[in-house]
Amino acid sequence: MKNLLLTIDPVALRLGPIEIRWYALCIVAGVIVAVWLAMREAPRKKIKPDDVLDFILIAFPIAIIGARLYYVLFEAGYYSQHPSEIFAIWQGGLAIYGGLLAGAVTLFIFSYYKLIAPLDFLDIAVPGVLVAQAMGRWGNFFNQEAFGKAVSDLHLLPAFIKQQMWIEHSYRLPTFLYESSWNLVGFTLIMTVRHRLNWLKSGDIFAFYLLWYGTGRFVIEGMRTDSLMLGPLRVSQALSLLLVVAGLGFVLVNHQVSKYFRNKL
Repeated sequence: MKNLLLTIDPVALRLGPIEIRWYALCIVAGVIVAVWLAMREAPRKKIKPDDVLDFILIAFPIAIIGARLYYVLFEAGYYSQHPSEIFAIWQGGLAIYGGLLAGAVTLFIFSYYKLIAPLDFLDIAVPGVLVAQAMGRWGNFFNQEAFGKAVSDLHLLPAFIKQQMWIEHSYRLPTFLYESSWNLVGFTLIMTVRHRLNWLKSGDIFAFYLLWYGTGRFVIEGMRTDSLMLGPLRVSQALSLLLVVAGLGFVLVNHQVSKYFRNKL
C-alpha cells in the first residue's frame, strides 16, 4: 500500500506556461511576515518603518542571489555538467546561510548610508528572520528535500506529512519540520522576553539568534542526508559552530564593555 501514497504537487498554481510553486509561496509569505514584524518594532528603536521597507526591497533579491550562489558553488561539480539549471531556483537549492550572509552585508551597508545603528536594525529583524526561516522550511516539505535518514515509520505525525516524507521507497526523518519548529520556539522566546528584560542591550537579541539558530542547525544538519560538503566536513555544521562562538563572544564583549564604562562613570 505504501507505494500508493500520494504526494503533494510542488506546483501550487498553473497559469498557462507559468507555474507558481509552493516553495516560492512559502519564501514570499515568510518575507512578508518578517517585514511586518520589523516595521512594527522599528519605532521602538527610532527606526522609520519605511526604512525597513526600503531595505527589504534591496536585500531580498540580493539574499536570493546569495543563497543560490552559495548552493551552486558547493555543488559546482553538478552544475558544471548542468549549467542550464543554475538559475532554476524554483526547483529548490537555496542555501539559507548564503542568503543570511548576503543579507547581513547588505544590512550593514544600508545602515551606514541611512545612519542607522546596525545592531538595532539586526535586533528588530531577527524575530522576523526566524519566522521566515520557519515558513521557508515548508517549501522544502513541498519539494521533498532537506530530509533525514530512512526510518520504519513516522509515529504521531499527521498523515499529510507522513505521505510527503515517503521518499525513495522509505519514510524519511522530517528534518525540515524539526528546524521549522526550533525556529518558531526561538521566535516565541524572543517575543516573550525582549520587552521584559531590562538588562538586554543593543545587539543581545541578534546574539540570541546566533546562539539559538546555530545550535539547532548544528544538531539538525547532522541528521540530514543532503548536506553540502567540503571534503568530509558538513559546511552548514561548521558555520553553525561559528555562529554559536560569535554569539557567545558578542554577549561577553557587549556586557563587559558596558560594565567597564558603567564602572568608570
